[in-house]
Amino acid sequence: MKNKGRVLFSVFMLVMVVILFLSILLAISLGAADIAMADAFGVLIKPLPVVGQLVNVSYDDAYYSIVWGIRLPRVLLAATVGMGLAAAGTAFQGLLQNPMADPYVLGVSSGASFGATLSIVFGIGSGFMGLAGSTIAAFIGAVLTMAAVYTLGRAGKKSSMVALLLAGIAVSSFLSAMVSFMMILNHDKLESIVLWTMGSFATASWTSLYISFPIILIGGVVLLAMSKEMNALLMGDETALHLGVDVDKVRRLLLVIGSIITAAAVSVSGIIGFVGLIIPHVVRLFTGPDHKRLLPAAVVSGAIFMIISDTLARTLMAPIEIPVGIITSLVGGPFFLYLLVRNRNATYRG
Repeated sequence: MKNKGRVLFSVFMLVMVVILFLSILLAISLGAADIAMADAFGVLIKPLPVVGQLVNVSYDDAYYSIVWGIRLPRVLLAATVGMGLAAAGTAFQGLLQNPMADPYVLGVSSGASFGATLSIVFGIGSGFMGLAGSTIAAFIGAVLTMAAVYTLGRAGKKSSMVALLLAGIAVSSFLSAMVSFMMILNHDKLESIVLWTMGSFATASWTSLYISFPIILIGGVVLLAMSKEMNALLMGDETALHLGVDVDKVRRLLLVIGSIITAAAVSVSGIIGFVGLIIPHVVRLFTGPDHKRLLPAAVVSGAIFMIISDTLARTLMAPIEIPVGIITSLVGGPFFLYLLVRNRNATYRG
């Protein structure tokens, strides 16, 4: 049975990886200047050191600038953010043992919004290594918020999950109010602030990808390495302790890593809701609760979902671009309501 399960999971992952590649190919094909998928494939592989020399492909030279200069960094950044939010959402849902937990549960998104809003209000356009000032400010705001929530939620040397959640709600509410206050005082910057809080990859660049991808990748690898500990937490604190798991230490580490991943994702994309909520929950229906399978499957699925959402955001009403956060919310909102109704009915039946 175990071998059969491994084979089925391997097949599932293979299918998902193929879908991911096809979604990338489709995304770089669609836009103001449509490119045939065969040409898009040629543009992708031709510059590669070995493969490009073995395959005889030809394409319009203008396609190279469009794909490698504009679309590919945007598509890969969308995939990276989707991976990060899905991984963080999976970690928080397992940690809190709640399928309705998401990466923003501790107020990281509000901290990022506050940092980005300050940057926009004070006109900090350029930042470090070519990154936008709002990106750096959002990351700093998210990390500082995480530190504040963790400090407020500590009880001596231990951290209470209830206290952390309450601290997250309080800090998030305060920072959201500050953002709203700054929006009222700066009507000329209102549009920029609102668009950032809705999420977008319109300003995607290779620099943003080079900075965010390593953070999200390393964080994801660490989470995967902690799969055994996360599985133990699902069985309750007492059982986890009997299995030799330092529950408080594991929780602290999961909270920090999940929040840093979220900060890296949000800082380059703005606030994109529901990805970290719905992706882990849907994938869990196929893989089960084992984090050794759930995490990699959620990461790939999150990348696919974000690529498709961003492609829809920039093509549905072209030349007008819809903030990608609206697309994900249109999908995630009804699904969230479904979770609420299903959990309520399950409670009544229990």
